[in-house]
Amino acid sequence: MYSALSFLSSEVFGGMKEMKDLNRDGKCEDKTGVESASPEPRQGRKFSSGVLAGALAAVIVICGLAGLWRVFEDVRGGYYTSGNVSEADVNEKLDQINSLIEDYYLYEDEIDKDTLIDGIYSGYAQALGDPYTEYYDREETETLYESTSGEFSGIGATMSQSLDSGEVTVSNVYEDSPAEKAGLKQGDIIYQVDDHPTSGQELETVVSWIKGGQGTDVVLHVLRDGEELELTATRDLIEVQTVSSEMKDGQIGYISVSEFDSVTYEQFKTSLEELDSQGMKGLIIDLRGNPGGNLSTVTDMLSLILPKGTIVSVKDKYGNTEEITCDGTHEFTKPLAVLVNQYSASASEIFSGAVQDYGTGTIVGTTTYGKGVVQQLMDLGDGTCLKITIAEYYTPSGRSINGTGVEPDVEVKYEYDENHPEADNQLEKALEVVKSEIEQE
Repeated sequence: MYSALSFLSSEVFGGMKEMKDLNRDGKCEDKTGVESASPEPRQGRKFSSGVLAGALAAVIVICGLAGLWRVFEDVRGGYYTSGNVSEADVNEKLDQINSLIEDYYLYEDEIDKDTLIDGIYSGYAQALGDPYTEYYDREETETLYESTSGEFSGIGATMSQSLDSGEVTVSNVYEDSPAEKAGLKQGDIIYQVDDHPTSGQELETVVSWIKGGQGTDVVLHVLRDGEELELTATRDLIEVQTVSSEMKDGQIGYISVSEFDSVTYEQFKTSLEELDSQGMKGLIIDLRGNPGGNLSTVTDMLSLILPKGTIVSVKDKYGNTEEITCDGTHEFTKPLAVLVNQYSASASEIFSGAVQDYGTGTIVGTTTYGKGVVQQLMDLGDGTCLKITIAEYYTPSGRSINGTGVEPDVEVKYEYDENHPEADNQLEKALEVVKSEIEQE
């Protein structure tokens, strides 16, 4: 049942993605760039509570009320209306609001009817007051599924936008990607995509121009060292790199996991095996800023780390509990530290909480976000979906971290050093912890 459940990445934070993506250079970075590997945060989406009133009213003009609200019957046959409000009451009020809009709304000619209809569904889900339950229209649903799979059709580059100048700059080019083959380089300023100038455009808009079907071409006009270049890239299927690794001094392995997508397990397993083949004596797993991802991915990854036992248990509204377990055949026995911070959420907390409960490693950093509930994507059959909170999860010891987070074993707040911007005091502490354990063996 729960293998298909998803924590669904940065969507869970509301504004957290915007905070996380604001880097030290004053740039707002789309870390997935043209890949759009995570959906937009709540305040970036086009449906808000302010839009809902107009949406509910104007939709009457579009398609009338007959049968419209039947979409809100629940799966057991109940109706959206309460004991105090009937369907007729709702229809009457919608008629009243619609008449006021027709008579007085200044911009009636600019109403997007399709958006208003979707606004009804979005607002209905939003009215639950649950930040994790959301309706997604067709475009948003496509992006959401793409983000959780970790694969997309694009050129394989990430981009950032200056908050001051609005310039769109290439921040990273994937190895052997269409972008690299086209000659795109880190630092290139993109001033035009095909025949679309990027000046004055939002980063998301520019990204949407660059994305496209596999096998199709996109022409990028870039500025490099004062020279204007025209580069043509052929879009292809790209796998998001959610894992990076390296060997630190003292033969201490380092693996950074940006999110838990479908592709993350194999990337993590490969990194673990490569570091082990290089004589790794200890390991640091960095989950700072990791907003979560797929439940099946994180539990598979923990199976490469934990001893035999429960990884996580999940309880639904009816009290039904299911345990996801590990057989312990790949238990990691070398010194281990897991780095977390206030932006480590959901699947990151399952990972760090399980490691902490079993004593498999030391948790270093600051208390995590505190998202201990599970969402599932419900296909609505027309290209749209509902992401709905269906259960709460518990760590192996039975802890619920919802609203509290995972407290680190060694607390270290990040301190930015203006004189040494690349310095990382949290990572240094984790290295110190692992080195100490290696010396004690």
